Amino acid sequence: MTTPAIDTGLVERLIAAQFPDWAGLPVREVDSAGTDNAMFRLGDEYAVRLPKAEWAAGQAEKEQKWLPRLAPHLTLPVPVPVGRGVPGEGYDRSWSVFAWLDGDDAYRTPIADLAHAAVELGRFGAALRRVDTSGAPRSFRGGGVTDWEGGAMTGAVRELGADGVLDAAAAHEAWESVLRLPQWDRAPVWLHGDLLPGNLLTRGGRLHAVIDFGGAGTGDPAVDLMAAWTLLTPETRPLFREAAEVDDATWARGRGWALCWGVVTEHHYRGKNQVLASVAHRAWSEALPEYGS
Repeated sequence: MTTPAIDTGLVERLIAAQFPDWAGLPVREVDSAGTDNAMFRLGDEYAVRLPKAEWAAGQAEKEQKWLPRLAPHLTLPVPVPVGRGVPGEGYDRSWSVFAWLDGDDAYRTPIADLAHAAVELGRFGAALRRVDTSGAPRSFRGGGVTDWEGGAMTGAVRELGADGVLDAAAAHEAWESVLRLPQWDRAPVWLHGDLLPGNLLTRGGRLHAVIDFGGAGTGDPAVDLMAAWTLLTPETRPLFREAAEVDDATWARGRGWALCWGVVTEHHYRGKNQVLASVAHRAWSEALPEYGS
């Protein structure tokens, strides 16, 4: 059976078949640089989210189960599931309907008040780490950065260096220092796993909400510190660090994530996804100078 295109027609058919009370509401695709899911607005009150990448299968079930349990403990609004979709109309994955969260993602509408965002995002991460992890799934980014894409780092540095994008010698030296860092040796904690600007909603120039918990789970919280380099500035990073309540080693691993994720992701997505490539460039270019200071 041929998998149907994920478009407004498919969403309309799925809604009509599984949520007839919402049939007839206008469906509009939401433009997104995300690679895992397609998003559609359903009427004025709802959002429909369908996994489009093979590796994203299972994310809908996880969000449906865990978001209602996490939300009461968190300091920022997060998506609220209002409908659980199942495979149908030729589409073979579970999917979700959420209450619509107002705001623009921070890719398209940069946060104006970065000091406020630094404190609020730090508090959000600290609150998430305090949630009970009983029965929680492991995040795909819950291990050390070298467990993620560390093997691709050397080649990415070499090729970006040859193209004049970065200083390969400085990046290699910084990466060697990351490899020597002590690893997380405590019990796994909750983490979001993908706190990139596209998953942060802004309203009135301020951070308003956090979305996309497809990568959420437990592990080393260092990955959630990448926001210090993908979003913030040297002046606002200390505010984030203080609010996040992390130790020196965890902060250093977070910077290592920004370096590695940034280099590997820019190398992979340049020419394919300019939004992700530009965020990745900012991540490593903000992190790398700190290794020489």
